[in-house]
Amino acid sequence: MDSSWKGIPAVLVVLAGLAASGSSYQIIEGPKNATVLKGSEARFNCTVSQGWRLIMWSLNGTVVLSITPTEPIITNDRFTSASYEEGGNSISEMIIHDVQLGDAGIIKCSLQNSDRDASAFLSVQVMGELLIPRGNLVVTEDESCNVTCHALGWIPLPNISWEIGVLVSQSSHYSGPEPNNLQSAVSVLTLTPQGNGTLTCVANMKELLAHKSVTVNLTVVQPSMGSIDKPGTSLPTWVIVLLAVSLSLLLILIIILIIIFCCCCVSGKEKKESSYQSQIRNSASVKTKKETSEINLKGGSENNAYSLDEPRTAKLASLPPESSESSALEQHRNRQPHQGRDHQWPGPVGRPQVSFIMTSPRTVRNVTLV
Repeated sequence: MDSSWKGIPAVLVVLAGLAASGSSYQIIEGPKNATVLKGSEARFNCTVSQGWRLIMWSLNGTVVLSITPTEPIITNDRFTSASYEEGGNSISEMIIHDVQLGDAGIIKCSLQNSDRDASAFLSVQVMGELLIPRGNLVVTEDESCNVTCHALGWIPLPNISWEIGVLVSQSSHYSGPEPNNLQSAVSVLTLTPQGNGTLTCVANMKELLAHKSVTVNLTVVQPSMGSIDKPGTSLPTWVIVLLAVSLSLLLILIIILIIIFCCCCVSGKEKKESSYQSQIRNSASVKTKKETSEINLKGGSENNAYSLDEPRTAKLASLPPESSESSALEQHRNRQPHQGRDHQWPGPVGRPQVSFIMTSPRTVRNVTLV
């Protein structure tokens, strides 16, 4: 029993020694944040004091690598280690090969039998494709044109710039995300070239000294005569002046033709009205002549001072002279028995005259027969 009690103090002394030795080492400097490209390597260093027994590396809470003073304990071939000595301290380096997007997260370095640890953050970026769809370009001299550059599948989106290796009169560019793809960017370069050369589109990764570029050749040709018919093309000054003068002359000619047309229309209308009036006058003259002829055909002479008042009087006046003469002769015969046989009707021998009186309620007309 005494021997058993004597062994207990010895165990306590050993445990105290281990505790003392374990508490004597610590993490002097932990890993630092890193940003790497997908597919490359990521390295993290953890500096600890002498006397350490076990260093553990974890990614997002999962231990991926353990290191002892003699050898590392590797559980995944993508995670390896390297050890260095510096100033009496030990440096443990964890290397992540072929970094993937899923490796982004918290990297932690910790010691066994210690509540102390140090952590860092791993960022992973993706370099996508960079292209100019049309490739080598042929453009017209002094004619504005657009060149488009696409950055596809980049995380995060890169900064796009242009290197212009041609003589230009003016240039500008705009860059931004693709409307239908947030992991792609587009840059449009607008320039007015004056000579042959090259255009280079450069995409720079954010937080990394990495970039990608694509270059195309730009060939400048002289403008053709048919190019003036294309929309959006600029015309030479002499062509613009010639067109302006031609349009002005054409407008003046149109105005002159309109004036001449209006004058012709007015003149034709006046001639038509004059012809119409002449026809009316001719009709009136013909009618007058016809009436005069009808009057002349009558055997008697009418009193010009007589005016027609009623249709009845007009009808009586239009009776033929023969009827009036017959009536007068008949009255003369009726009067002869009251006169002597040798009595003659007074009047000139060569021009016998008979007076015929027609009684009307309103007018009296004298008719002289010749």
